[in-house]
Amino acid sequence: MADTNRIGIIMHGVTGRMGMNQHLIRSVLAIRDQGGLRLSDGSLVMPDPIIVGRNAAKIEELAKRHGVERVTTDLDAALADPYNVIFFDAASTKLRPTLLKKAIDAGKHVYSEKPVSEGLEEAVEIARYAKEKGVKNGIVHDKLDLPGLVKLKRLRDNGFFGKILSVKGEFGYWVFTGEDQPAQRPSWNYRAEDGGGMVSDMLCHWRYVLDNVVAPVKSVSCTTATHIPARIDEQGREYKATADDAAYATFMLEGDIVAHINSSWCTRVRRDDLVTFQIDGTHGSAVAGLHKCYSQHRANTPKPVWNPDEPQKMNFFEDWQDVPDNTVFDNGFKVQWEQFLRHVLEDGPWAYTLTEGAKGVQLAEAGYKSARERRWVDLEDLGI
Repeated sequence: MADTNRIGIIMHGVTGRMGMNQHLIRSVLAIRDQGGLRLSDGSLVMPDPIIVGRNAAKIEELAKRHGVERVTTDLDAALADPYNVIFFDAASTKLRPTLLKKAIDAGKHVYSEKPVSEGLEEAVEIARYAKEKGVKNGIVHDKLDLPGLVKLKRLRDNGFFGKILSVKGEFGYWVFTGEDQPAQRPSWNYRAEDGGGMVSDMLCHWRYVLDNVVAPVKSVSCTTATHIPARIDEQGREYKATADDAAYATFMLEGDIVAHINSSWCTRVRRDDLVTFQIDGTHGSAVAGLHKCYSQHRANTPKPVWNPDEPQKMNFFEDWQDVPDNTVFDNGFKVQWEQFLRHVLEDGPWAYTLTEGAKGVQLAEAGYKSARERRWVDLEDLGI
């Protein structure tokens, strides 16, 4: 039997919903529970997480519930231990650049949630620092491994669309204000002073989605709104919503492709999924959600007739074909953890470095600048 090696992973900020569910439970512990990760030489690697946090009782309870043997409130001690090879952060964006630099100085490879920082200058600085120090580094890019977007990219790579003309994206749902029903998102999301905001939250996602699934983003025109001026927090107190809760952005992509994405916490869903992306091209179109993807080739495109005097008789949804899975899709976060582990341990391919994280912050800053100045903003080369 091949040898099994263990790799220590410092997991910071995984008591929150995203860090706990997607990164700890469904990724690192899922790799552990499947018997480890098999490398190209046939050996097995077993991830051995250490949960780091400020609240000892909280992290100990989390560890006990999921069979994690190691916890600590002492980040410095965890970083000083050579057994721990990787540092992962899913805590506060405000503190992230400082924590990543500290981990890099300790010789750790670093992987983090997005955004990598609140500002572009810091994002570029930490990306350069990781590059200079020669540590492996990565930013989470979870949506690229969603089955729907994998299928959409597969169609693009196979030339299905012909010349791509445009992209339409719709994202969001109604987040309750807390008056009649409890809000399903934390209150800090709606306070700019606490790092909230639709543009800062989502445009970093749209950067890597558009860059990788369609074509690189070149410029942006964005309008923001705070549609709901006051909400109710977790303690039942009313607070002023100071962050944008919706963003309406148009992007120019390489190849003169026009992309428009609406992002809103103030909309009710009547579409295939909570997020959908439609690509239109000269040869065909396709629309993808989280899991499903539907296509319509030009040979199968119906010819509707505009007639406002009669109810529409065509069901436009019936004229689209389901793009088959053709493979078994694993959890997207887990797929990326496996990719990053291979990158660290055997120099496997990895494109989603902190430089890509800086590009996401760049687009968010450009979006806010566009909204303030009511104009198009071009994206410059970061020179990292």
